[in-house]
Amino acid sequence: MKIRQNIRHWAAKKALTTPVVGDVANDKLVDLHTSIFLNKADESRREERREHLDDFFDATMDTYVAALEAGFPEAKAREITHIQANFDFFNHGWTEMMEIPADELEEHFRRYEGFFTDHGITIDDPLGAFLPVEGVANAPETPDRLAEPEYENALAGFADDVYVETDDGETVVGGDGTEPEEVDPAAAPGLDEDEASA
Repeated sequence: MKIRQNIRHWAAKKALTTPVVGDVANDKLVDLHTSIFLNKADESRREERREHLDDFFDATMDTYVAALEAGFPEAKAREITHIQANFDFFNHGWTEMMEIPADELEEHFRRYEGFFTDHGITIDDPLGAFLPVEGVANAPETPDRLAEPEYENALAGFADDVYVETDDGETVVGGDGTEPEEVDPAAAPGLDEDEASA
């Protein structure tokens, strides 16, 4: 998958793994991710998906921290959560929100199969052990979109590794970038009030 990485993503990592600040960062990042992905959906479908996405992205914040604790670098930990989201979007037929086409889902799963298996995550069960006890809100499916999918927001051809676009526009493979020494958690997306990308 191709993702971006800049100081704001390092700040989000710092914020989510810092006591007290983590709870605020979590809520802000959930709101941000919900907003970003709802903006990819048809306007008539946005509100009916909001609560589901809020619940889902809240659970993936726990996945992100668990992936970091398992030793994954920031970009790969974040990619894992985006793969979960794409599994969920696929299951709902929300192809316009997908970042990768459906025929690459299996390949993405295989790259993180060990982590996914350890946590009960599958394409059909995107949250696995991270599913909240109270579950996630239901939202209407659009299975007709799977019949002739367009994947208008998906980037194909990046299933073999994580491709990271840095702040200077360079694309590097592997996601093992060096974390800056001084990172202010307040610079995390959603905490600094500037527009950001997931």
